[in-house]
Amino acid sequence: MKKLFAVSLMILLVAGMLFAGGNNNRTASGASGATQVDVFWYTFADTYLTSVRNAMAAEFSLSDQFTVRHHDCAENQARQTQMVQTAITQGTKMLIVNIVTTGSEEAAMNIVNLAKNAGIPIVFFNREVSDAVIKSYANAAFVGTDANEAGYMQGEGIAKFLLRPENWTGNRSNFDLNGDGNINYVMFRGEHGNAEALGRTKFSIQEANKQLAGRLTLTPSPANQTSTQYENDGISNYFLYGNWSAAEAANLMRTALTAHSLTNGAIELIVANNDDQGLGAIEAMNEQGFNTGRAGAGYIPVFGVDATAVAQEAIRAGRMTSSVLQDAVGMAKTIVALAKNVASGQQVFANTSSYNVDQGVNKIRVPYALFE
Repeated sequence: MKKLFAVSLMILLVAGMLFAGGNNNRTASGASGATQVDVFWYTFADTYLTSVRNAMAAEFSLSDQFTVRHHDCAENQARQTQMVQTAITQGTKMLIVNIVTTGSEEAAMNIVNLAKNAGIPIVFFNREVSDAVIKSYANAAFVGTDANEAGYMQGEGIAKFLLRPENWTGNRSNFDLNGDGNINYVMFRGEHGNAEALGRTKFSIQEANKQLAGRLTLTPSPANQTSTQYENDGISNYFLYGNWSAAEAANLMRTALTAHSLTNGAIELIVANNDDQGLGAIEAMNEQGFNTGRAGAGYIPVFGVDATAVAQEAIRAGRMTSSVLQDAVGMAKTIVALAKNVASGQQVFANTSSYNVDQGVNKIRVPYALFE
């Protein structure tokens, strides 16, 4: 009996290890003969992408056409490329890729060539790849957003808030703390070379200043760092490099607050490329009694992008000002619709006339919306 128990225990342990191996997370078991789909995430740690992954899992679970494996690439491009190769070797029927090194033609082209050589459809999503990459393979597509649209919409939200009548006392804005007609902003920027970071950084400030029409002017805070190392995209040379991370943004904000005040006009507004960075800045300001949501507490306006569940709660609680909704459910539904094309034996980009499609390339844009 003891030997039988030990053998049974060993079998269970080995089975558990096999199920947990590869850092995969199955979300749909599928029926016999179901289409195997492998999804590669640049990281499992990103809050917005977690909402997309949850929505995708829910959408895939509505059909027995698929067996789905999710892979955490842990921000490592070499790891992602190897994972894609392994999935192809193991017989996957579709690749869905959230590229790690966005803006790198070589990384994306390497992966699309793996798919092309194996004759497997591929969908890149969320993190932009070039038109050339998509056009290089007829059975490739991209599902994402218009990066510039998020910037424009964030700028609209900033101007709309600052121009509210209740935010003025006579002819002076309540948020122009030093009364100089300028609103000194801190910009938290995502990774360099990322199309979303570039569009949000550049156009948020430009659009806000356009709509403010001289009543106020957004001006870089001295708390920003300056850089000429990266592309010269104008105002965005002033930023703190939070790299999409709440923890990094919180630490950067804490450092900034050792030299700059929240009360004398040095820092009058926070603009973040995503909600996590905005929430990190709020965490640091909470430690000085600001943006706590309590009556009478100091308040610095904070604007994000994604409108994650955590950010929405912060907005409702009066700790954050507004965000731009990046539709996680809409993105997931669109990707699964393309997967259904593959499962039914069609080209990946079939049946897409009802979507917002780029002219001349297999790219679908999921629209943003302002959340305040």
